[in-house]
Amino acid sequence: MNDDQEMIKQMEKIPEGTKLLLHACCAPCSSAVLERIANHFAVTIFYFNPNITEEEEYYKRVIEIQKLIGMIHPKYPVTLQEGRYEPKEFFEMAKGLEQEPERGKRCYKCYELRLEETAKIAEELHFPYFCTTLTLSPHKRSDWINEIGEKLDQKYNATYLYSDFKKREGYKRSIELSKEYNLYRQDYCGCIFSIRDKESE
Repeated sequence: MNDDQEMIKQMEKIPEGTKLLLHACCAPCSSAVLERIANHFAVTIFYFNPNITEEEEYYKRVIEIQKLIGMIHPKYPVTLQEGRYEPKEFFEMAKGLEQEPERGKRCYKCYELRLEETAKIAEELHFPYFCTTLTLSPHKRSDWINEIGEKLDQKYNATYLYSDFKKREGYKRSIELSKEYNLYRQDYCGCIFSIRDKESE
């Protein structure tokens, strides 16, 4: 299935101004995603990333998202909701998977951890739709992310918006917008294992 085309088909059936909870990992990824969807949805960014090991890095990314929201002017409002920050949740999930390579089973479980919390909050706060910026990155498997979203769609009372935001030069656009808005661009996903693998390279 072409997940980008699936998103376009979904959006054609969804009234403009509908509320959507968007899980976001960082401002650079959010920039290109918001450009694509915030003229159709009233977006609340949900920042839930217990995978980010270093507290300073975690809050640096929050500040950058706040900065981005203050600089853009989409058709519908964009707001921010922070989730809890408890890295132990990530480490508990990663037990036994510490030696997995990037884009391996540990990453799948990490996507699942963050997306499930997003779906749960979407249901609790009565958001009809939820989605994630994670599919923008060329380093992340969109097929896995959308597979998880589809399962959560069945479990929670919120509809998953399929995506492959890297399509239509989405990742390239995020680089351009990061320069335009002078956003901090990290070069690792955030977890200690991605730091380890980056250093070994």
